[in-house]
Amino acid sequence: MQQTETRIVTEPEPALNVADLLAQRASRTPDLVLFQVPDGDAWRPVTAAQFRERVVAVAKGLIASGIEPGDRIGLLSSTRYEWSVVDFAAWYAGALVVPVYETSSPHQVKHILEDSEASAMIVETAEHFARVDEVRADLPNVHSVWQLHLDGLDKLVVAGRDVADEEVERRRQLAVESDVATIIYTAGTTGRPKGVVLTHGNFVELTRNTTLEIPQIVNERASTLLFVTLAHVFARFISVLAVHGGVRVGHQADTTRLVPALGSFKPTFLLAVPRVFEKVYNSAEQTAEAGGRGGAFRWAVDTGVRWSEAKVAGHVPLGLALQYRAADVLVFRKLRAVLGGNCRWAVSGSAPLGKRLNHFYRALGVTILEGYGLTETTAPITVNRPWAAKVGTVGPPLPGSAVRIAADGEIEVRGIGVFERYHHAEQATAEAFHDGWFRTGDIGGLDEDGHLMITGRKKEIIVTAGGKNVSPAELEDPIRADPIVSQVVVVGDQRPFIAALVTLDAEMLPKWLKNKGEDASTSVADAAKLPVVREEIQRAIDEANTHVSRAEGVRAFRVLADDFTEDSGELTPKLSIKRHVILEKRAGEIDDLYAEAKKEHSANAH
Repeated sequence: MQQTETRIVTEPEPALNVADLLAQRASRTPDLVLFQVPDGDAWRPVTAAQFRERVVAVAKGLIASGIEPGDRIGLLSSTRYEWSVVDFAAWYAGALVVPVYETSSPHQVKHILEDSEASAMIVETAEHFARVDEVRADLPNVHSVWQLHLDGLDKLVVAGRDVADEEVERRRQLAVESDVATIIYTAGTTGRPKGVVLTHGNFVELTRNTTLEIPQIVNERASTLLFVTLAHVFARFISVLAVHGGVRVGHQADTTRLVPALGSFKPTFLLAVPRVFEKVYNSAEQTAEAGGRGGAFRWAVDTGVRWSEAKVAGHVPLGLALQYRAADVLVFRKLRAVLGGNCRWAVSGSAPLGKRLNHFYRALGVTILEGYGLTETTAPITVNRPWAAKVGTVGPPLPGSAVRIAADGEIEVRGIGVFERYHHAEQATAEAFHDGWFRTGDIGGLDEDGHLMITGRKKEIIVTAGGKNVSPAELEDPIRADPIVSQVVVVGDQRPFIAALVTLDAEMLPKWLKNKGEDASTSVADAAKLPVVREEIQRAIDEANTHVSRAEGVRAFRVLADDFTEDSGELTPKLSIKRHVILEKRAGEIDDLYAEAKKEHSANAH
């Protein structure tokens, strides 16, 4: 059995809670700008002292409105400054926030509020309020709902004017590391969402150790623009980490405004899933193609990738160094400006990032540090370090964490960020652990340096009719990197061979079609039938098949007329595919795919 562990950097302080991190920060550097809030085309600074003042004022309002220590407050909102205000205000009041994805249906909202035993709710918009109101009659314990768009926080501040500072301070100090800090519901990729109970200690100790482990990224001169949802544990942990480390944070939930926001905010590091990095690259490539500079762009990328590979190997030949300098002037310098000009680091999680794309960003001057974690591990359990990032791995464990590989290849973890239980789910909790180690459900291995490599999901392993075991991710990830591909689902369980369902990226498709001399206004459904589109998908599949044996390769595919969406139930809020739902809903299309492939094979045989 493979196993690796990273020793803790700083010893635990059991009396601490997350609110203490803000209290310490505001006391230590009251004038340090912790947040910048969108203000027209500019950013309004919020210092540590100003943030704490707002948090205390809102906490007083929560107390005056009947929130008691230990109470759960649902929060349904996009990623914005007020999210962090509410989060810390709840902790200051002795309560805790239960996040609800802003795309959740009324049924999902009801389940989360009911299961978590929430007593109040804060929503961002009128539409969010309508969803809560639809199920309000079934939630008698929810006594209050505040709306951000109707100045709900200001109303709380007014309501709490007579609450004494001493009462807030008393409430703030009630929780210790063993107490519950939040309940976050899983995305439900493999079934009904479960409430993951995370403690103050999970956040505090992971935050304290991570800050000391990667000071190159987390420091008082650093900044990041959050656009991933704060309802997810990844951004939630980073927001706490930023307060503790003094990192300046901005928010931009509207990805259509992300480029100008990056240009004005100028972050030093970013957080994103691989799909975002793929879209940035694909968009740049198609823009260059449309401007007649496609050849120059591809030359620059090839040069940059070779330069990065040579640098990782330890030696860059002079000729290649000169070529890279030219590529930097032609292409990379302009792309750096798109990211704000100051971005040196990016943290990527949720799925593997292709090696070529990783080298491309290194050539751009942005080192992508791939990491690995789950809701149950308070986000990161492993991450590549700035001084020893290895492409193709998700790095070694963070301090205070350990990883081992079970006999069947499953990744098991333990450490300061690992949760203790699911809410109201004793059996699920018992099944999730083995000898004190959390069973992640992912398959992987450790390299000679103790870096973790992810190869797939245990529950997603496909066994063909011929008995061949296939990990879908090894094929799906490289196919999904194609500019016009939105999603891919590899199928083939108990089938004679591996096949794939492919959906098209409606955002990228018009520009790609125009560059190919096709009608840019062609609908997704009609584009799915175009020979030029099928040829592009086949090319992407052929490339992906080079990563696996012939028996594991995709032999047939179908381009779907529509995409997988959250509304259809086929994607989670963080846009991961719900494989079991797709296999059930698309069963007819999968059957047709194999029937057509069989018919074509028979015709060719004759």
